[in-house]
Amino acid sequence: MKNKYIKIFFFVVIISILIVAFLLKSQPYFSSITLSENQYVKIENLDKESCLNCHSNTKGYSEYHNPELIGCISCHLGNPNTLDKAASHKGMVLIPGNLVDAAATCGKCHPNELSKIENSLMTTNSGLVAVDKYIFGEADSPDYHYHIKDIKDSPADKHMRDLCANCHLGAEKKEFGEITQMSRGGGCNACHLNYSEEAKNDLEKYISSEKKELPKFHPSTDIFVKNEHCYGCHSRSSRISTNYEGWQETTLSESDVLDKIGFKTVEDKRVYKYIEEDIHHTKGLLCVDCHSSHEVMGDGKKYTHEEQAVTLQCSDCHFKEKPNTIPYDSLDAESILVFLHRDYKHYDKEMIAVKKDNHPLVNTFIDAEGNAFLIGKKDGVLHPLNPQPEICSRDNAHKNVSCATCHSSWTSRCIGCHNEFDKDEPRAFDLLDKKYGKGQWKEHVAEFSSSMPAMGVRENKEGKHIEPAIPGMIMTIDKGSYSGKEIGEDVSFHRLYAPNSPHTTTSNVRDCKSCHSNSATLGYGNGELLYEITNGVGKWVFTSEYALNPNDNLPEDAWVPFLKEVEVGVVNSTRLDFRPFSVEEQKELLLVGSCLECHKDGSKIMQQSLINGIKPLLKKLDKSCILPSWN
Repeated sequence: MKNKYIKIFFFVVIISILIVAFLLKSQPYFSSITLSENQYVKIENLDKESCLNCHSNTKGYSEYHNPELIGCISCHLGNPNTLDKAASHKGMVLIPGNLVDAAATCGKCHPNELSKIENSLMTTNSGLVAVDKYIFGEADSPDYHYHIKDIKDSPADKHMRDLCANCHLGAEKKEFGEITQMSRGGGCNACHLNYSEEAKNDLEKYISSEKKELPKFHPSTDIFVKNEHCYGCHSRSSRISTNYEGWQETTLSESDVLDKIGFKTVEDKRVYKYIEEDIHHTKGLLCVDCHSSHEVMGDGKKYTHEEQAVTLQCSDCHFKEKPNTIPYDSLDAESILVFLHRDYKHYDKEMIAVKKDNHPLVNTFIDAEGNAFLIGKKDGVLHPLNPQPEICSRDNAHKNVSCATCHSSWTSRCIGCHNEFDKDEPRAFDLLDKKYGKGQWKEHVAEFSSSMPAMGVRENKEGKHIEPAIPGMIMTIDKGSYSGKEIGEDVSFHRLYAPNSPHTTTSNVRDCKSCHSNSATLGYGNGELLYEITNGVGKWVFTSEYALNPNDNLPEDAWVPFLKEVEVGVVNSTRLDFRPFSVEEQKELLLVGSCLECHKDGSKIMQQSLINGIKPLLKKLDKSCILPSWN
């Protein structure tokens, strides 16, 4: 019986070997031999390609995409078996890497990465579509999953097509050239295409010579992702890219700021005012120093909102006691490739792994003394990763408060937005289909500004967590204008704040009053929030800076009414699990605020409250203490 199973086993092995051999033989241009871990995988039959007969002596390739190793047709396809120009170029892909051709180009060697990208939020845009449909009343939840390519022509879909649908990886790159501030999409090119100065100069000569002077320098396809690759899409909406660099968008025009210090005009003519850059940016860190390939390309799962896909936390690098680590021999294949491409040498050291999903940050390591370091991907500079300061690690009162809530110096604000459909617009451009038509949604913004972030409550099965919030959608939508009704006949008003990580991190934290007695932080909007004591009775009084909006009688920039319950059924967030403070929570915050009227942040009693909370201290009140009355 035993011999029978041994014979069956060997029969299966032999058949498997024959099948593999047949497949390799039948696909000569993509067949390869597997070498040891630190060597290249060399594709066979490169000497048979005819491409280099015309495109000889070209330079500029990245090490891993050199034609000597992978040939030309691995990326560009075409016919390598002929010297005839027309025949050799038949089926050729001039700009490989767009998602429409990625399965036949980049995906041949990187199938796992392509699979992840196709499901990533940067490709599906699920969150943008979901929230837009929810606000337009076309869905009863903002948590359904969508794909931008599947949207049709409903009012919300048309709104996306006219204003938002440019920023997704499926948008095709059709023009030669580097990734710029104006770039959108481009599939793999969006992150991995890099032009040297020589390549840019050669491209200019090629175009000006009516494509007769062939370039000698080829752009590089590599993993050296710069902030410019992120900018085109992430300078929109929550404006993470511009926030990170310290710039706040304005409604000014270029002529308004000529020769003015502290302002700049970007490529699309938007004007920005300098506020304060993120401390990580001052250190020269890139977006990809924190957000590695595991987050940027996704993990293959479909998510609706970005906070579900982003697993990195500040505490992963700025840990409390010891970091979560992983050794080199436990790295996944993707991480090993990044490690090799960047020529890192710390094989013998533990690396930080993100606590939530254990994905590694291969540009980090822990030395023999237990000190943590990050290797900057821009310049290779070694950055010490400081653990949490004592005040953070021992603070029990704020253990459910996100790091960004206290450590963000400012965030963008947008109010007074009005959306209206202009049925007579003759050159309406569909950002998804890249076609002109008639009729277009137009957005009019009253004001861009900045302030310290407001605070909101993320409440779900994991508990309650305080996070930064911004007035992302205080707006009116004239839905009737799309369906042919008279202007103003069918208008909906929305007062929605959105959870937001501003990416304006500072080492200094906001002071206690900026949370516990700041009107904008608590959701009332800008204004004067005073603690008044009359005849031994303390009372909080708020005077708003903005006039009341006639749609709901709240200040234009407010999130909630001052110490009043929000009406049942009122939607005030772009997430079902994110909300403003309840009245009881507002009272708790303002109670501490009343104590801060006399006690300084660093006083013994306020420091003690960080460890034990405020309630034990209320049992030992001094006779001079006057707590607020809520009547």
